Amino acid sequence: MSSSVVLGIESSCDETGAGLVRNGRLLGHAVASSMDEHARFGGVVPEIAARAHLHSLTPVVHRALDEAGLRTADIGAVAVTTGPGLSGALQVGLAGAKALAYALDVPLYGVHHLAGHVAADTLEHGPLPDPCMVLIVSGGHTSLLLVRDLARDPIVHLGDTVDDAAGECFDKVARAFGLPYPGGPAIDRAAREGTPDAVVFPRPLTGPRDDPYAFSFSGLKTAAARWAERHRGGVLPVADGAAALQEAVADVLTRKAVAACVRHGVGTLVVVGGVAANSRVRALAQERCGAAGITLRVPPLRLCTDNGAMIAAVGDLLVRAGAEPAPHDVSIDPSAPLEFAALHPVAALSV
Repeated sequence: MSSSVVLGIESSCDETGAGLVRNGRLLGHAVASSMDEHARFGGVVPEIAARAHLHSLTPVVHRALDEAGLRTADIGAVAVTTGPGLSGALQVGLAGAKALAYALDVPLYGVHHLAGHVAADTLEHGPLPDPCMVLIVSGGHTSLLLVRDLARDPIVHLGDTVDDAAGECFDKVARAFGLPYPGGPAIDRAAREGTPDAVVFPRPLTGPRDDPYAFSFSGLKTAAARWAERHRGGVLPVADGAAALQEAVADVLTRKAVAACVRHGVGTLVVVGGVAANSRVRALAQERCGAAGITLRVPPLRLCTDNGAMIAAVGDLLVRAGAEPAPHDVSIDPSAPLEFAALHPVAALSV
């Protein structure tokens, strides 16, 4: 099984992804996004996302195979996101993965979406050090994790967001600033022309009595929205507001992550998830890690956002670790906590 080609399928939100990995090496991947269909609503519409996955799944798998120069018959195992995510979207991906695994008579592995983000870095930089510190920052999740063997060991949460995630803060403030959805890239672009210290925004949960590793971005979101309201009827200095917001988010994220590395004696910080694509988060993380003597690892931009390659990477690790495949009645868990990389929930039977 160590030489099996693993197909990974991701459909937790608005990207349909397929990737092919063997022995830690990415062979090919493809992504179809329905983001444009959601943009006019200012956020992801679950029903639209599910229908888009239904139309895109088969073409995306074929595109990934074509890029890898492989055929369907070359697939030795299938891995699929079983949670967390949008229920209907997850169901489409799981149904497709089950059909492929059954037709090819190969094992199926359920994968936790966030573990996929962690594994994405291995496709660029090789195996994760044991241990390593992982900062996951995305639209729905902000977590600081202590990771050992991703395929075998439990994942230790040092801190999580208590309200809005960093990406959610970007999306909501972008709307208040009159910027388009998705907010993260829009804030990043606008910030290039702004001055970070032109506006003073708070740094939530960074006081001496606060939880050193927990995150909170709701108050920052509110402060930025109120700042924008004070300019109603006048000219809103969007670039300065975007730069100040981005600086506040990057400051909190990197300050806590580096402090956790120092406190736990961990020499490598891995930053993953959609917000890991933010230019200021990457730059400040590099600056602070360099000053603390910590190695920073961040996946390339194409692997930061949701994709099937990261799910295939987890599947590949599970196969090589000799992990048990998912049962035939594996289901989805839209709100699954991150405890292990493998996620094999089974729906309870109604009586």
